[in-house]
Amino acid sequence: MAFLPSKKPKNTIADYIGLGDRVELTEVGRASQEESDKVYVSQLYDIISDERIEIMMPMEKEKLILLPQGGEYNLTFFSNNVLYQALSKVVDRYRNGNIFILAMELTSNLRRFQRREYYRFSCTLQLSSRILDDDEVHVLDMDDRLDIPTSPAQPLESSVIMDISGGGLRFVGKYCYKPGSLILCVYHLKTSEGLKEYKIVSRVLEVKEKEDHPGLFEHRAKYVDIGEEEREEIIHYIFEEERRIRRKQEN
Repeated sequence: MAFLPSKKPKNTIADYIGLGDRVELTEVGRASQEESDKVYVSQLYDIISDERIEIMMPMEKEKLILLPQGGEYNLTFFSNNVLYQALSKVVDRYRNGNIFILAMELTSNLRRFQRREYYRFSCTLQLSSRILDDDEVHVLDMDDRLDIPTSPAQPLESSVIMDISGGGLRFVGKYCYKPGSLILCVYHLKTSEGLKEYKIVSRVLEVKEKEDHPGLFEHRAKYVDIGEEEREEIIHYIFEEERRIRRKQEN
């Protein structure tokens, strides 16, 4: 008797993402298909099929965000130290007990997101910073990397990092840098070898005064002078902190 070779089971999205995974939503414009800057944070609640999932309705300042039915969003899933993305559409909104749910239809295949440095992690970290002087800018222009000592002659201003990624950071302070400025950012992260100091040159991309706190300025900055080892350490720190927070929530 001849036996037919068994077929290898087809992978499903449940092989890549799991219940409780963090999900970030960014709105997609229908005409341009470009993402907005607004990011909503949620969690994967259930997997109905490869084409339909349920996520918890995002909240902001303890208020539910009622995303419109038919709205199109790019979903980014954080799962087991890997990021995945898919386009989606809100097809329903409902309540399950005390949990408010968004039913999402996936309108593209789930794909692995390679640019992990852009995953933003909400946090509260102390930051010290200053503007580079002309000589430092010249060295940076000539050599891409700059060895900058911090000295009392060049005082650092204090602020608070609100979110961080392998590509840059967002921070709030009582001072206002001009967009385009090159600044030195100094902060500390927990590593397997203890607390480590990072000194990274960044370019200010956007500055705005906080409406609810006049005199406080929110800055968004992108790293321009960073080694790949440092970038990987920052990404590893983010993944480890996400895992720690998840374990704490489960307990």
